Amino acid sequence: MTQASLELSPIGNCQVSALVDAEGGFTWGCIPRVDGDPVFCSLLNGGERMKGTWRFELEGQTTASHWYERNSAILVTRLESEDGSAVEIHDFAPRFEKSGRMYRPVAYCRIVRPVAGAPRMRVILSPMKNYGEAVAETTNGTNHIRYLVGPQALRLSTDAPVGYILEQRSYRVEHDQHFFLGPDEPFVGNIRSETRRIEARTARYWQHWVRGLHIPLEWQDATIRAAIGLKLCQHEETGAIVAALTTSIPEAPLSERNWDYRYCWIRDSYYTVQALNRLGALDVLEKYLTYLRNIIDQARGGQIQPLYSVMGEGELIERKAEHLAGYRGMGPVRVGNAAYHQIQHDCYGQIVLPTAQAFFDRRLLRMADERDFAALEEVGEQAFAMHDQPDAGLWEFRTRQEVHTYSAVMCWAACDRLANVAKQLDKDDRAAVWTDRADTIRARIESEAWNEEGAHYGASFESDYLDASLLQMVELRFLSPGDDRFKSTFAAVERELRRGDHMLRYAAEDDFGAPETAFNVCTFWLIEALHLAGRSEEAREIFVAMLGHRTRSGMLSEDLDYQVNELWGNFPQTYSLVGIINCAGLLSKPWSEVR
Repeated sequence: MTQASLELSPIGNCQVSALVDAEGGFTWGCIPRVDGDPVFCSLLNGGERMKGTWRFELEGQTTASHWYERNSAILVTRLESEDGSAVEIHDFAPRFEKSGRMYRPVAYCRIVRPVAGAPRMRVILSPMKNYGEAVAETTNGTNHIRYLVGPQALRLSTDAPVGYILEQRSYRVEHDQHFFLGPDEPFVGNIRSETRRIEARTARYWQHWVRGLHIPLEWQDATIRAAIGLKLCQHEETGAIVAALTTSIPEAPLSERNWDYRYCWIRDSYYTVQALNRLGALDVLEKYLTYLRNIIDQARGGQIQPLYSVMGEGELIERKAEHLAGYRGMGPVRVGNAAYHQIQHDCYGQIVLPTAQAFFDRRLLRMADERDFAALEEVGEQAFAMHDQPDAGLWEFRTRQEVHTYSAVMCWAACDRLANVAKQLDKDDRAAVWTDRADTIRARIESEAWNEEGAHYGASFESDYLDASLLQMVELRFLSPGDDRFKSTFAAVERELRRGDHMLRYAAEDDFGAPETAFNVCTFWLIEALHLAGRSEEAREIFVAMLGHRTRSGMLSEDLDYQVNELWGNFPQTYSLVGIINCAGLLSKPWSEVR
């Protein structure tokens, strides 16, 4: 068996996605959306390559390489054999404007081109159903195969030999072959010309989207690839943004820290839209704000959950997928996430902060109005009421609750930004109310979170341990970079949590013991803090080193084993891609230097 790896490349269209391995095999992909049944699940199938996959195997294959077409989500994989023959595989999910709306079907396109010699190849297409319970049954016609993956079926339309595909038999590839795996309906038009037209229009969509980004002078390719990766994590129908495309990639070997990240965390999404907003990708922000308005309506002034499904469903019951062995056999594979019923008070600030922009940004198609302010004030009321109450915190502890400093600061930020919005709307009386509440929370944080003996803020009001989220106090404008309290807190956090060029989220034991891997976004927070502390060259060196840990596709997962430099955790992780974008913008030389 081949050992699974996170050397993966995402493709997608903001409806469905797939992760493609280094040899061009689909190893993970869910339908009809990101949190659906993984018809491609070999990534979590304990090393079983031939089930839950879609791959092209070249006879006598010796090498494989892959790259994205410039500024797009179209992946090209080149397979070469010992006799010098070769094929190139173009993989993408259709995405372009059609009939006045975005065409983004539950579909994958693959084009195989013979580019050298006389390649012989076999097609392995074995989607599974019910989280790896069984390989899908098939029926077929002259030019298509139906895969019964559950209540719905997928149809492969192709000009390749259907009989060879069904029997997984090798054959000579003498001309380009086209594959469209999508809804169970007849493919309209000529498969060759239509698939090529779809590829061209999809490429044009992505290139025009990238063209609208405001990117830094340095690290342009890294920034563009991270931005595309974040875009692929949005479910366009509702505007939700998932934390990652996968479930149950362990945070560390045999740790059982295996979680389903295919949901919309209010916290992660806040950081995602913040990063993309810095690049000018307002389309992601606008769609996410629509999602948030629905969440606020659903809450009706009550508690906001830390996460929801991409459709806004609040109940995400956690269970184990018994038929999947897990990444490298390291189960369990979890579906759903019990964190949905946790109390995490930072989410109130993470709703207010991105929504506040809609009251000021005149580029938006729909600016926020007084009705939105009234609804947002209800969120602020919850922030003020809960700022000094225990919660599970941003690290989602499952067995203990404290008043976490990060949550309190986020509640302060909610009140502070509501005061700004009230001023924008000429509501001076409401501005005074929210300013007073922000001041009240600030005073509480200063008195309860500050550790006089250690000369630093603590991670919670009750404990003196440290966590990396304290570095966000500047980003949230609670402290200025030059504040002595921030300087001394940064020194303490660096001393306690830094491991070489990497940062732990915390060092104290949690529900599963002591953390074993660095949390990648915390390393990016370290880089930002170093720059703010005037240690910019050191920050640049660590940033360049972090870029070196990316996959060949330019992606990062959640965690890194800093002893052997191996990626762990769900993939691609939005937090980590956000870190790339933020640090590139912070550290880059200005464009004025080349003008």
